[in-house]
Order: sequence, then C-alpha cells, then structure tokens
Amino acid sequence: MKNPRAVDRLCHATGLLLVLSGLVHLVVFAVDGGPWVGPVSWRKPVTFGLSFGLTLLAITWVTSYLRVGPRLRSALLLIFAADCVVEVGGITLQAWRRVPSHLNMESPFDTAVSMTLAVGGGVLVALLTVFAVASFRHRPTGPAGMPLAVRSGFAILLVALASGAAMIARGVVLTRTGHQEAAYHSTAPLKPLHGVSLHAVLVLPALAWLLSRSHWGEGTRRRIVATAVGCYTAAVAGAGVWAVLTYR
Repeated sequence: MKNPRAVDRLCHATGLLLVLSGLVHLVVFAVDGGPWVGPVSWRKPVTFGLSFGLTLLAITWVTSYLRVGPRLRSALLLIFAADCVVEVGGITLQAWRRVPSHLNMESPFDTAVSMTLAVGGGVLVALLTVFAVASFRHRPTGPAGMPLAVRSGFAILLVALASGAAMIARGVVLTRTGHQEAAYHSTAPLKPLHGVSLHAVLVLPALAWLLSRSHWGEGTRRRIVATAVGCYTAAVAGAGVWAVLTYR
C-alpha cells in the first residue's frame, strides 16, 4: 500500500476497532462479572484493547509530524498496526479461554500464544524506538510547542517500553525457574510506571494541537507545553519511585 493517506486511514480504522473491542469487553465484564484484577480477568482485553487502540491512533497521527520518508513511515505503520492486532487478539483469545495470556507455559498452545505476545512486544519496542530516534534526528514539524511535545512524548514512551520489557523478562525468568504464580504477580510494581508513561506520546502532542487553536501567542503556548512536559515527567518519576519501593 503506497498511498500514505490510505495507510493512515487503515491504521485509524484498526485503532478504532481495537478501542471498540476494549469497550465491548467492558460490557462483557459488566454482564459476566468475575475479578477485575489477576492474570485471568476481563480487565486485560478491556485495557489492552483501549490502550493499543489509542496508541495506534496516536502513533499514526504523531508520526505525521516526523521528518521520515513516506514509504518508510507507511511500512512501519502497517507492521505496527498488524502487531497491535496480534497482541490484542492473543490477549482476548486467552481471556475467553479463561487462562492467563502472558507468561503462561501450561500447555504447548498457551506457550505459543505467550511467546507470540512476547515476540510481538519486541517488535513494538523496535518500531517505536525507530520513530523515537527519528524525532530527535530531525526537528519535528507542527505548530508552536509541537516539536517539544512530540520529542518528549517519544522520550517518555521509551520509559514505557523499557518497563514493559523488564516485566516480560522478569516474568519469563520466574516462569522458567518454576515460579509460575510469582511470575503473574511480579509485574505489579512496574504497571503504574508502564501505564503512565505509555500515553505521553498522545497527551502532550494533543495539548500542543489544542493550544494551536487558541488565541495565545507562540511563546505562551511553548511555555504551557514545557510546563506540561515537566508535570508529566514528574508523574513518571513518581511512578518510578513507587516501582522501586514496591519491587520484590
């Protein structure tokens, strides 16, 4: 698919479908009940559907401000969208099977799903790192405050990727050494850090875009974005401190 606009439309549609999937499973949870927390719950298809959907929408939009070749951007976005579908699909499948999706090595099929999700996570890290590097190699375009918002969003997103990789790595080690139950609970300290830092790439550029619709001058808008970046960084730091204090 060589038309960048067609790729954007496809990614937008996919992102919306993933968000819809999360909302549908919220209704399923309301009807079916069961625990909200734990390795087997409707929380996972809800939160992952919403999170991956919003992230795909955000990345598709934000990368339009990057100075990346259109063909390369389109190819990376298509892979990213497919990976998001695989991740949410695997998690949703396991939720309906009433078994854990991550770190589950109880059967050959469960192991295959778990490893697919882990590999998919690695692909996500690689793709988003490429976009993050591109944002710092060349100044992003956009209205006042947008370059700072985009670069800061990607920088904070790298924290989310690192914390996600750490959760998977620790869980796999515990699983491989026979501590399956401990593996399911080992991710808890890093979840707030991962969740908070994941969506900076949407929140900060969205703020810059909204400010561009205001009557404030460019200097004022840049200062507001800079303040927001500082506040968001403080929130991420706080989540990081929490992760250190509760790490076991």
